[in-house]
Parts: sequence; C-alpha cells; structure tokens
Amino acid sequence: MPDEVAGRRGRECLVVGVLAVDGEVGPAGVAVAAVRSAECWTDSVITFDNRGVGASTGTTPRTIQAMAKDAVTFIRALGLEYVDLHGFSMGGMVAQVIAQTEPQLVRKLILTGTGPAGGEGIKNVSRLSHFDTVRGLLTLQDPKQFLFFTRTAGGRRAGKEFLARLKERTDDRDKAISLTSYGAQLKAIHRWGMEQPHDLSVIHQPVLVANGESDRMVPS
Repeated sequence: MPDEVAGRRGRECLVVGVLAVDGEVGPAGVAVAAVRSAECWTDSVITFDNRGVGASTGTTPRTIQAMAKDAVTFIRALGLEYVDLHGFSMGGMVAQVIAQTEPQLVRKLILTGTGPAGGEGIKNVSRLSHFDTVRGLLTLQDPKQFLFFTRTAGGRRAGKEFLARLKERTDDRDKAISLTSYGAQLKAIHRWGMEQPHDLSVIHQPVLVANGESDRMVPS
C-alpha cells in the first residue's frame, strides 16, 4: 500500500476498525473489551487504522468494499497466512466482505455491533450520527454519550465511564478524525445499507455474532 499504514504488530487476531472512534480505543476501550473473552485473546492482537484515520495517511475510502481491500492488503503485507478476524461496527461490515471475497485468509470470524448489507436500519446510521452530533453540541456533551448508550441512569453512567477510559492513554494518541474522513465513512455505511443483501451462506468459517438489544445505530 503506497500510503503509510499504522498498526500494532501481533500474531493472528486482526481487529477491524470502528466508525468515528478510530484512534480513541484506550487501554480498556471498545476493541479490547469486545475481544477480552474471545478465544483469540490468548494470542497477540493486531489493530490498525483505516486509510485517512488515526495514524494512517491517505484518503478514506467511500465504500465498505474498498476498505476491505485495504485490510486484505494489510494482512498480506504482514505475511500472515490467515487470521481470526474480529469486526466491530463498521469494521464488522468490512469483515463480512473479507470473509466472502478472501475466505482463505479468515480462520474464524467475530462480528459485534454490526449488520449485513441492506440490513434493517443500516441506511439510517448517517442520519442518527448527524442528529446525535448536533444534540451533543447543543447540550455541550460528547455525541458518543447519545450514540452508544441508552438514556437510562445506567446508560448515562456507563457512557461517562467509557468517555473517561478514552482519556486514560496520554502518550502516542492518534489525531482526531477529520470531517472529510468521517463523512466518507458515513457514506460508505449508507451505501452498504442501500445494497441488496449479500449471500452470507458462502461464509463457512465458525462465526460469533453479538449485538446489543438496545443498539440505536445497528438494530439487532
């Protein structure tokens, strides 16, 4: 890949990125918490930033398929024969494409907080993201508090704890995502939601699917 790609070298478990939180996964952040009990946690874990996000340079792709091609290039650049693939949120969409187009690269698949092409509510992610961003600005709160957590007492408390964890790491923090890259990600997800459903029966690897029952962005 001609652009510089930022990653943390591990062995066989690849974690594919998450919309808008790229570069903000702290020591106890989303990706770590999501794979803590997974089988591949006994191995090293590789995380990477998509093009134009975090510490990676280049222009952020506007389709999930293009992001999947970048991830495949990254896997091959590391010289890995195959990986256990964990995709969270937008990364779960990318992971589905990888498993369909390059099945020999994927040994096992974990999909969390994500949805299929053409899935119910996927095309509404952009609208919800814009709405909650404006709501955050008007209430002087972080939009993630609205996007990722319920408005119950427990949800508000969990959101505040999550936002505090994002600030734990003080060294080597990635730069904030640009509006251009954020917009490209939202367009990619919207297009994914407008696509005809993919034939997921072609995925023969063991797959674990986990979604929250109160997920506003991606309905279970």
